[in-house]
Amino acid sequence: MSGQLLPAGMTPAKRLFDLLLTLPGLILLSPILGLIAVAVWINQGRPVLFHQVRPGYGGQPFTVFKFRTMRMARASDGEPLPDEVRLTALGRFLRSFSLDELPELWNVVRGEMSLVGPRPLLMQYLDRYTPEQARRHDAVPGITGWAQIHGRNAVTWEEKFALDVWYVDHWSFGLDLKILLLTFWKVITREGISQPGRATADEFMGSPPGTDGGPGV
Repeated sequence: MSGQLLPAGMTPAKRLFDLLLTLPGLILLSPILGLIAVAVWINQGRPVLFHQVRPGYGGQPFTVFKFRTMRMARASDGEPLPDEVRLTALGRFLRSFSLDELPELWNVVRGEMSLVGPRPLLMQYLDRYTPEQARRHDAVPGITGWAQIHGRNAVTWEEKFALDVWYVDHWSFGLDLKILLLTFWKVITREGISQPGRATADEFMGSPPGTDGGPGV
């Protein structure tokens, strides 16, 4: 769906809202984007950007872009070292203020993401969702979302997915505005950046029977 004027899963109002904020935002943020890119290059080397295939609307794959926050360090067996070992001080700073997410604005321009929607996770999760949890892909993924302002990585996967599905069922223009405004506050206060005692979130391995999650609010 990249490059489409009106991507699948988006209303004209939502697409227009995204472009009206994102295009000027990229221009205004270009000096910050440049400074971060230089800082990542000096601190961690190349590549500056992290890219990974993630599921978008309807589970269709697309490539998401972020600033790299981890060293490309591996153990003797070739496996990547744990996230808490590879995460750099600069990377921790970028994540704490969500600055690593800024390149995703390009995904928004391309129509692969929206400013607001369920976060795009990993492709291998698609087979692990319950049918109810899989409905999170009935909306275009977003840079921020309903789950991000209700705990982010500090809530369980089941709670997070229930919040995503609630957003799918209750989307409105006003709700997107509310989420964006609350996101700025969450970024400033740096709430829910990671799970307690973890550098990032644990991998989702599937929900036990009967634990799809509760209501969204």
